[in-house]
Amino acid sequence: MARLVLSGQLNKAGGSHAKRAPPERQIHAFCWKMRHSITVLIALLLAATAFSQSDSADRATSANDLARAVVANELKSQDANHSRWMYHVDRDEQGKKKAKEVVQTGQGSLDRLVALDGRPLTANEQQQENKRIESLVRNPQEQQRLEQTKRKDAEQCKAFFKMIPNAFTFSYAGREGDLIELSYKPNPNFQPPSREARVFHEMEGEMWVHETQQRLVRLRGQLIADVKFAGGLLGHLEKGGHFNVEQTELLPTRWELTVMEVDMKGKALFFKTIAVQEKEHRSDFRTVPDSLTLSEAADMLTKQVIAAVNQ
Repeated sequence: MARLVLSGQLNKAGGSHAKRAPPERQIHAFCWKMRHSITVLIALLLAATAFSQSDSADRATSANDLARAVVANELKSQDANHSRWMYHVDRDEQGKKKAKEVVQTGQGSLDRLVALDGRPLTANEQQQENKRIESLVRNPQEQQRLEQTKRKDAEQCKAFFKMIPNAFTFSYAGREGDLIELSYKPNPNFQPPSREARVFHEMEGEMWVHETQQRLVRLRGQLIADVKFAGGLLGHLEKGGHFNVEQTELLPTRWELTVMEVDMKGKALFFKTIAVQEKEHRSDFRTVPDSLTLSEAADMLTKQVIAAVNQ
């Protein structure tokens, strides 16, 4: 297992203290990718060292209880921590690669496309990005609409995250430094309340948690069976589909989502083949001022592009 980075030094831009923001933002950032990809499919249709017998202190807490505590603490921590950042995103969706710079503000996030398939944007593409960003800055109603959609997704994602302790049974699988590895499989006594939850419940995988902070570091899973809808008439998802989500501690006790990966295949109505293959990696995090406005965020993004061109 690749070692996970638990801390890092950052270049700071502006203030380092975060102003409280809507609690849905961090939950949305953590799990929107996985739920959104599964919903699209439905609509169209750890190596670590083994625990020894001497680890009686760790064994005093059952794996199920530890998972439940981590989920509860994750939700609590995300509600309490709303740091705002500027960061870089590399996204690969269905083989198409995009690179973006993102800035978070109290009015929502603003992003700017900086590269397509590994090449810088042309002059015409740069102009289109300028117009798109200017339109969002001048039209707060549109930005509010986008944020409202994100909040709605976030509430649904939060409900899925809360299901984890009940949907699965956990067991200790290993340890690496401060990380504890738990393996999980479907809980036969859990009744999925929705189609999305059925997909969620048909997975098994691993969860890595930070022992002392009780924070989620990595969650990985794969479908262990085909998932059919209406007996297969509405479509199905194929066995073997998988996802991977990772968080990194950027500053002491301040964790952010850094890796999201989804690869699922299946067939929808009328035997149409569908596939979701997405990867998103976030890096180069820098703190931004609490009072940053959308207009100021747009200026920061423009300066970032100019600086990159002049390098």
